[in-house]
Amino acid sequence: MNKIMFSILKVLNMHQGPMHSIRITRELEMQGFKLSERTVRYYLKQLDKLGYTERTTKRGRQVTRKGKDELASSFTTERVGFIIDTMNNLSFMATLNPDTLRGTVILNITFIEEEAIYDAIKLLKVTLNSPYAISNRVIIQQGGGYIGHIRVPDGVYCIGTVCSVTLNAIFLKAGIPVRSKFGGIVEVIDRTPARFLSLISYQHSSVPPLELFMKSRMTDVLGALKTGTGKILGSFREIPGVSINDAKRLSEKMVARGFGGIILFGQPGKSVLDIPVTSDTVGIVVLGGLNPVAAFEEAQIPTKTHAMATLVDYLELNPIEMYDMRPASTFQNPHSTLSDMAHMYHTAATAHDCPFSLD
Repeated sequence: MNKIMFSILKVLNMHQGPMHSIRITRELEMQGFKLSERTVRYYLKQLDKLGYTERTTKRGRQVTRKGKDELASSFTTERVGFIIDTMNNLSFMATLNPDTLRGTVILNITFIEEEAIYDAIKLLKVTLNSPYAISNRVIIQQGGGYIGHIRVPDGVYCIGTVCSVTLNAIFLKAGIPVRSKFGGIVEVIDRTPARFLSLISYQHSSVPPLELFMKSRMTDVLGALKTGTGKILGSFREIPGVSINDAKRLSEKMVARGFGGIILFGQPGKSVLDIPVTSDTVGIVVLGGLNPVAAFEEAQIPTKTHAMATLVDYLELNPIEMYDMRPASTFQNPHSTLSDMAHMYHTAATAHDCPFSLD
């Protein structure tokens, strides 16, 4: 089974009920596959012949049990070398303009059971307003709705947080190429990044490294929030040495607009947190966009998370304060109006006033 057929099966498997070829084509395009509807119909017929999909009375298609089994067995093989390709493709596809704050961003998505959304929002109000988050903006959707091309299953909520690969996209649009090297665990002491405790290369990983570290419970984001000392998710990337001044100016502009992420710039040709850099490059340490989700795991809030899951217009995201704190049964998504501010809970996150220091 080739990558296109595998991706079609994944799209069908992520949605409840049958799907038409038009919808499948649109969602594949969101993932970077530029295919005509005719081509998609051709592959659907091939999947039918293999017994992986079947037509329904609603003139759509759905995955069969044989297809689900094949999807599970092919998953690891198909993803080898796929992570770095996905990062590079999404970096090209995301379009956020830091001057206007218009365009698309890359999201990590997290599914949470309905009964846990109340606690999840309370925790998000702390983590997203701390130095350990890329942005304080988020999108939360109930079952039956969509975040990007992802349909939210009934009975759960979906939380979309900004993925740090969006930073690569912003830099790329500014003419600064970024090479993602490693994902890892960064030890923080007194709110200062001290060293990488563990690293996994993006180039040779079949799954997102930060997702692995998070699910392995190797983080201590809550400790970093409470005391300034802990273990957070971060990644090591490289940019051309000649671009460092432009990169710093761009980073400052992003921070001024509420979009952070870079916690440490190195110097041309010099190691950063004991990680050597390629000749003529500068190492940068970037926050992991999954840190807020890692805090869920630490707080015993069960999650199902997909890193780099979809692209969404940045204007669809809202400050976390605009989501109210009512029980899940009456939870509503916010609208950008003044009346919604009546439900705002202002969280004074002390860590927010203590950015990373290199002193």
